Amino acid sequence: MQNLEVNKALSTWPAMAGMICVPHTEEEYEQLVIFLDSLIDEAGEDESHPLASLMEIVGVLIERYEEEHVPELTK
Repeated sequence: MQNLEVNKALSTWPAMAGMICVPHTEEEYEQLVIFLDSLIDEAGEDESHPLASLMEIVGVLIERYEEEHVPELTK
């Protein structure tokens, strides 16, 4: 079973790898934000949409980068 899943990932990942990454630079971060905006435009707030889990993953990657690199706004 796991080999099937790995084979599926191998067949689809190369096309996705340019869109999804752990951002290490501001440029990569900005590209992820643009990608998330596009996903939101497509799926909206529909949690049952096929792209909903991808939106969540991209959101987590963005949040992680912001926690490490974006200073908190001071009041």
